[in-house]
Amino acid sequence: MNKVSIITGGARGIGAAIAHKLGTKGYSIVIADIDENAGQYRLNYLKNSGIDAIFIKTDVSSEHDVSNLMDKVYEKYGRIDVLVNNAGIGFSGRSIEEQTLEEWRRIIDTNLTGTWLCSKYAVKYMKNTGGVIINIASTRAFQSEPNTEPYSASKGGIIALTHALAVSLSKYNIRVISISPGWIDTSKWQVPPRTSNLSNLDHKQHLTKRVGLPEDIASLVSFLVSDEASWISGVNFTIDGGMTVKMIYIDENVIQNSLALLFDDYELSALIRRLIDKAKNNKEEIKKLLKEIVG
Repeated sequence: MNKVSIITGGARGIGAAIAHKLGTKGYSIVIADIDENAGQYRLNYLKNSGIDAIFIKTDVSSEHDVSNLMDKVYEKYGRIDVLVNNAGIGFSGRSIEEQTLEEWRRIIDTNLTGTWLCSKYAVKYMKNTGGVIINIASTRAFQSEPNTEPYSASKGGIIALTHALAVSLSKYNIRVISISPGWIDTSKWQVPPRTSNLSNLDHKQHLTKRVGLPEDIASLVSFLVSDEASWISGVNFTIDGGMTVKMIYIDENVIQNSLALLFDDYELSALIRRLIDKAKNNKEEIKKLLKEIVG
């Protein structure tokens, strides 16, 4: 009997890559997703890859749906070994003054409450055999851009929930771990797949010189659920190409280096840098010149 893994939000993006990776490792895969069309697409993809898989339409913010999900999985397979709490939604980008309570609740209910609900109902069956719960958080739990409050709060809550669950569930031999991805290009794992449109600057600003891929997260998940990681629980893994360790101070050199990456042309970036230096002493002349160039 194969071990069984449930991946919420498993129809596309990071969740889809995790489902495929664990499927190639011999797991029976349960895709739990609110999008029925995407779920069926991913189910066919996995089956065509020779992976045993089922799809169960699930809204992780619904206690009824989550309870039904776990019951159905246990009825079919008689066990639950791995739960990957990946389902989540993003943020509107509206300012705090414009954010609504409805938006806050929708994001918290899906990202954080959904993680709690799925863990709660999976434990009912997972405690019979032990297992692993992987919670997908985000580097937004530690660093933010403007207007991300509901999303950042939900991801920070997931990390706190992770260590609380790890302590509570250790008596059942259940390990609980969170992963905080950075910038991930999910184009290949969308429904249907898309072509990536990232720039040279997007990639080379990372210490690893590229934006992350869902496969990067899937490989880490594959290790963490394995017996080789049996001494790991209650911790968060940041996987972001090194972005969160960079200190960035904006000055002319940073601007020039960024332009060199953006255009892949050091000479052009050096000329623009000289233009910036000249503009410090004569803004009006440089503005006039630029207006003539750009029209």
